[in-house]
Amino acid sequence: MFSVRLTEVALPTSEREIDNLVGWFIDTLSLVRKRGEATADQGTAGPVHRLLRDYLFAQPEVSWDAQMLADELALTPASLNHHLTRLVEAGIIGFSNEGKGWRRYFLRGGSLENAIEFFSLQCETIVKQRMALLESLWNRENPNLGTEPVPSEKPVLCIGIVDHRPLLPESKENLLSQWMGDFGLLGERPGKEAHAESISVQLFQLLLNRDLPLSLDEASELLNEQKPRIGRILERFRSTGMVHRVPRIDRLNVALWSAMTAQHQRRGEDWMLKKGGFQRILNTKQQSSLLSSLKKGKLKVEDVEKSIQGVSIDEQMLLLNLLGGRLPLGHRMAGYSPEEVHREIAVRIDRTLRRMRRVAQLLEQAMVS
Repeated sequence: MFSVRLTEVALPTSEREIDNLVGWFIDTLSLVRKRGEATADQGTAGPVHRLLRDYLFAQPEVSWDAQMLADELALTPASLNHHLTRLVEAGIIGFSNEGKGWRRYFLRGGSLENAIEFFSLQCETIVKQRMALLESLWNRENPNLGTEPVPSEKPVLCIGIVDHRPLLPESKENLLSQWMGDFGLLGERPGKEAHAESISVQLFQLLLNRDLPLSLDEASELLNEQKPRIGRILERFRSTGMVHRVPRIDRLNVALWSAMTAQHQRRGEDWMLKKGGFQRILNTKQQSSLLSSLKKGKLKVEDVEKSIQGVSIDEQMLLLNLLGGRLPLGHRMAGYSPEEVHREIAVRIDRTLRRMRRVAQLLEQAMVS
């Protein structure tokens, strides 16, 4: 079964250092789970690193006997089998049962570049097939807020890509929770989060059925769960590229009202006109209406909404910034349709795959030289 966790890693700084290039592949395919501080050898003495560098990558036309590899790498058969199984599941190497004795392992396609092409095709095909599940669960529509909120800085991509398989009869999962676990939405070791009624699954269902961005406060109240845990789950969602963190433009009027009220009490009318952005962004009628209500202490959110009609969303956000206010953030799916979400993650996966092809070329050139 094809199964890999793909992590977005910057291209290696050294294009001729074999250990750096091999280490880049290990990090990109998440073949070694890093713990604690970095070691002095930077992982180059690890069994997976030596297995790839000295055998599978170094001599791609050779098939390697598992017993011989265990002896050469000073590993027990069980430990070696664990590492080889991870590589086989990732689609980089294959094995043959031809002849007598132990299995023989080899690099697919006879070269690293060919192996990466096989890998790329499998990734793209599996992602396309499995994203079809969202179509039956999708209930979002475009709320037409006037402008598309720009996502905040995106975290490093870390996404699982796993073949579809039937649910076990005794499993506590459902199709959605299994799907989420395979894509990495439930973390590396899901445990109880893989259950059909877990908090992670409920939170994802909220996002699938909600047009407006979801804030931590709202999610905590709806799911009766603490905000720190909700935040950690949403960060996992963001790392897969399926969920974005965006400004809550639907709360822009409330944020402007709060900023205007606070700054008028603190700094007065003159500051708001000159440095607060009123003269820069609002016309005379709008300025007079807002300042009159502020003087009387009767400004309401509805008054702000009425007064700034006709002002673009971008200018409203600029006004909020000049007033020293902050627009709250929320989380939403990375598109208003399953196709948009698929396109978003496909672009990011393709970027990593193109890097893999480039590093494969560099590594083969370095091996030859």
